Amino acid sequence: MFPLHRGRRLRTNESIRSLVRETSLSPSDFMFPMFIAEGENVQVEIASMPGIFRRSIDLTVKEVQEIYALGIRAVNIYVKVSENLKDNTGKEAWNKEGLMQNAIRAIKTACPEMIVMPDVALDPYSIYGHDGIIANGDIENDSTNAALVKMAVSHAEAGADFVAPSDMMDGRVLRLREGLDAAGFHYVGIMSYSAKYASAFYGPFRDALDSAPVDNANVPADKKTYQMDYANRIEAIKEALWDVEEGADMVMVKPGIAYLDIVREVKNAVNVPVTVYHVSGEYAMIKAAAERGWLDHDKIMMEQLMCIKRAGASLISTYFAKEAAIILNK
Repeated sequence: MFPLHRGRRLRTNESIRSLVRETSLSPSDFMFPMFIAEGENVQVEIASMPGIFRRSIDLTVKEVQEIYALGIRAVNIYVKVSENLKDNTGKEAWNKEGLMQNAIRAIKTACPEMIVMPDVALDPYSIYGHDGIIANGDIENDSTNAALVKMAVSHAEAGADFVAPSDMMDGRVLRLREGLDAAGFHYVGIMSYSAKYASAFYGPFRDALDSAPVDNANVPADKKTYQMDYANRIEAIKEALWDVEEGADMVMVKPGIAYLDIVREVKNAVNVPVTVYHVSGEYAMIKAAAERGWLDHDKIMMEQLMCIKRAGASLISTYFAKEAAIILNK
């Protein structure tokens, strides 16, 4: 009588495996993070992120049109601002003619159906490389929230579909929702970085934007007073639930592969879509190993993306979006 159950019957060949496959990927599952620079016809590869570039707005628009044709329907955009525009207030962040605002307008004009989710945080605009305003040697929560509201409203005025607060200030989702509604942007959504950990996986991203905390005795040396302790699990659930209560339309877990247990916990706890950020360090590790011939690049890439989706992601923000979409379209 043994064995009555043979799991291998459902693994006999690819046709059967595809019939019973529990999770699937498509290009519309991806959001592409993009880095935008000043100037025209500018394209600079980020050394620690092979294949990823800082592009001027004109070339960014061309890239957006290309990825839209591949089936990708969302971009998460970040800007590298000039040093002379940085201060401790972040006021350039809500300049109506700022780099971010002009980029949003250009993308929405060229590709109206692309969902644009600009980053909402002060670190690209801060002389200290922190996500908020420094006061008395620390990041001041409430004045930072007031600045973030001005920033988000300027993004909405430029045409953003969602704003994406990545700052991890307490109560900022509620303040953003109130501010957007007061300005008449009731249908601009909020994708909140709810469980954003203080992770070493962000290194290449900070290279891309030159946004690492500065070495200054008068400010925190890292972001651990606002980003989460990576030893914690329950805290992530709490933060996500708070953000949903405050009006978040989506919540995010960041990083991705190293935090799939958190992705599943948050997915089980909330009733909104969960986004997962497959971050720069995770991207760079695959690229580096593949360059040395230690791993099969495409197989590892697709396996990791599938695992993120399997863990509960509704949307995956990944630097592999374009490469993966090309493979899926084949």
